[in-house]
Amino acid sequence: MDNNNWYLKPNLVIEPLFDRWYAWSHLISPATAAMNVANRHLKILNSYIQAPAIHAAAVKNPKMRGGPFMDFNGGRVDEVQALRDQTVEKQAHMLEFAKAVVELDKMLKASATGYSLEPLYEKVPDILKGFVELVYDINSNPSFRFFEPLLYNSEFYNESLQSIALWITNDDERPFVLSTPRLNEAHVLDLDLPFKHAAIDMLSKMRRTPGSIDAIAAAFGIEEKDRELFNTFFTQEAPEPYVPYTGDKIRMRYFGHACILVETAEVSMLVDPMISYHGYHTEVNRYSEAHLPDKIDYVLITHNHQDHIMFETLLSLRHKIGTIVVPKNASGTLQDPSLKLMFKALGFNNVMEIEEFDTIGTGNCKITGIPFLGEHADLDVRSKICHHVAVGQYSLLFAADSCNIEPKIYEYASKLIGKVDSLFLGMECDGAPFSWLYGPLLTQDLPRDKDNSRRLAGSNYERAKALVDTFSPKELYVYAMGLEPWLEFISTLKYTNESRPIVHSNQLVDECHLNNIIAERLFGEKELFYEIETVNV
Repeated sequence: MDNNNWYLKPNLVIEPLFDRWYAWSHLISPATAAMNVANRHLKILNSYIQAPAIHAAAVKNPKMRGGPFMDFNGGRVDEVQALRDQTVEKQAHMLEFAKAVVELDKMLKASATGYSLEPLYEKVPDILKGFVELVYDINSNPSFRFFEPLLYNSEFYNESLQSIALWITNDDERPFVLSTPRLNEAHVLDLDLPFKHAAIDMLSKMRRTPGSIDAIAAAFGIEEKDRELFNTFFTQEAPEPYVPYTGDKIRMRYFGHACILVETAEVSMLVDPMISYHGYHTEVNRYSEAHLPDKIDYVLITHNHQDHIMFETLLSLRHKIGTIVVPKNASGTLQDPSLKLMFKALGFNNVMEIEEFDTIGTGNCKITGIPFLGEHADLDVRSKICHHVAVGQYSLLFAADSCNIEPKIYEYASKLIGKVDSLFLGMECDGAPFSWLYGPLLTQDLPRDKDNSRRLAGSNYERAKALVDTFSPKELYVYAMGLEPWLEFISTLKYTNESRPIVHSNQLVDECHLNNIIAERLFGEKELFYEIETVNV
């Protein structure tokens, strides 16, 4: 059946997995991967084996959405147990690493009392020796940092644990991926290969450029027994041709959540890529990969959360990305792995770091990093940045989930960058507790009241209004709310009209309208055009 006229079906999912779990950023960096295997995966696997009925009931309860409960309806216990046993065997070194991190932290708390740390290097667990530096802060509080490049070149970064699952989706439904692993399914083809493998790019290009099924099957090493299923992922029906934007304005397209495409006839920028599929009936209008340009000059990453760094989308787009721009970070702390190292390990060859008030770009397109406050539960996380994008004299500020806990910072920032024309701001002002995302990294228990006080929350009405007052935008768009149905499997958010994020964002939109500011909470898809006024250089 082979010739060179086959396209990838538009609803084929190329799903990256780490040892059968959905691959997100904390499963790529070796240190955070070890902690999540030990303190998230194994705990959930053991819990399900012991009480599958409790998990089955919990996933049906909206109040438990996003909790540590597997969505297998109480069944498949033998398969879950097999995965648990396989994890213990295959990742014994990762489990030993995670145990050693706890031991190291306890040793420092007991032995680092303000005197020289040099004698304590002998007490570092053997498995960590050579990978960590022991440090004090200015007030003699002890801690440690990792030499991350060494970890990526050690047994703790194991590409054999990486795989992709290929399958056709006909809806937006998926179990919550942080708590439900992937077990074998008849309609899913699992392929063991590292995420940097060039065959992923070859396959992704076939969404728009026809190719040979035989050639792509050979690149993936598809076995004869899997060829029949593999062939079903392709079609000879050509996609609707993409029409490049050639106008004289700035075109903004909202793809859902925090994903925004900004393009002119000369340059294109995609913020926090998370692209939906198409090719099946949906209730919500949406843009998809078919609405992206053939070349994306810049991908802008705001911060290291699973709904803003989505490898499922990024790996599919890798072949068309020019430069990925990430927040600069070389701290080596457990909670804040380097995004530059991570993307380079995954085959993204052109990764550029940006600091606060750094500017990159040339001519009439400039990108400046602006401080990103809050939303990280008071952790010392440097891998977060807002992006001020200036095209000519028109400017857009993508503030993502920044929580305006100290308005003075943005008042000072506005003196450097001036007012903005369009402000994009997340207002998920409830936020999950600290432990929901970062719990597996803890080396000691955190009391519940403290956990609940430290939220992964964005700006509420008062804080968002202060940002509007500071930057005086002509337009305000609330985004990054997790409202779209294709976000549920990664964020689990589902609001009612009484939910605080909806109430507060409605209040802000109404306030803006009263002050003659165009305002809207974005949902589904949106296209806007802005005039470019050229800057003389």
